[in-house]
Amino acid sequence: MLELRDGTTSMSAPAALPVWTREAAWSLYRMPFNDLLFKAQSVHRQHFDPNRVQLSKLLNIKTGGCPEDCGYCSQSTHHESGLKASKLMEVERVVAEARKARDAGATRYCMGAAWRGPKDRDMDAVVAMVEGVKALGMETCMTLGMLERGQAARLGEAGLDYYNHNIDTSERYYGEIISTHSFADRLQTLAYVRESGVKVCCGGIVGMGEGAIDRVDMLVTLANLPEHPESVPINMLIPIPGTPLAKAEPIDPIAFARTIALARIMMPKSCVRLSAGRTAMTDEMQALCLFAGANSIFVGDTLLTAGNPGEDHDAALFRRLGIKAMELGVV
Repeated sequence: MLELRDGTTSMSAPAALPVWTREAAWSLYRMPFNDLLFKAQSVHRQHFDPNRVQLSKLLNIKTGGCPEDCGYCSQSTHHESGLKASKLMEVERVVAEARKARDAGATRYCMGAAWRGPKDRDMDAVVAMVEGVKALGMETCMTLGMLERGQAARLGEAGLDYYNHNIDTSERYYGEIISTHSFADRLQTLAYVRESGVKVCCGGIVGMGEGAIDRVDMLVTLANLPEHPESVPINMLIPIPGTPLAKAEPIDPIAFARTIALARIMMPKSCVRLSAGRTAMTDEMQALCLFAGANSIFVGDTLLTAGNPGEDHDAALFRRLGIKAMELGVV
């Protein structure tokens, strides 16, 4: 079903990743649901403890005022979402919030800023945030928009562990959601991040009116990168009033679980994160997604500008499922 990349391998070099065709991925996606989940769970158990989930915390370090026109985002200046823009948070406050998250059980701290990309004048503060959070013993992740090569290099030198930059959807559907930058722009930033030695966190959003084949194509793009993203967040659209996608039809829960399962099979060693949209998911849907191969969630009652299940709710769900938090550095 899979065709290997051309080239030789040796004991000192990692084996070439398989090349995924749309046809092969589509065939998997359309398998009988029980067979797909069995395959995904089997792959998951080869690489991860099936009863451990990584807990991450996300902080919006700079809210609103973004010049991009992403149709799903409340932070765009193009949309009437009612969100007020704020300045970049002070470094000390960010580190203090990270300490609270660590003490509550989070092992990775993600910091996001609503920018097209950071200005060079912002980089000193961003670097200080990375260094401050790492000093707490946590993994660090940043999402700051598009990066220039030199900016990615600075983040790598500061010791940033992960950079998040989602491709959002398929290349075919991308222009229906965003017009102020291209799909190729996204891939260029990912290349700079990888070049800098920082791990890649990259996934997408489903439920934006795309077809099932677009979800498959998005995963094919990710799985065919030179290296798989170490973290693959799968977000379910949160329709926000004032944005172009405010009235988007919800995605079918089974279709969402199929997307999670396909991501697990195609990128077996990546952490697949059940990300935005969990407030609209039943406990049963979340359990299904965890069985399908998701093994990372965001904790806390806020996810950038949207709601997220409270930590008490997550703890209760984990107890019901017999799941425990993943320890730092253990995957």
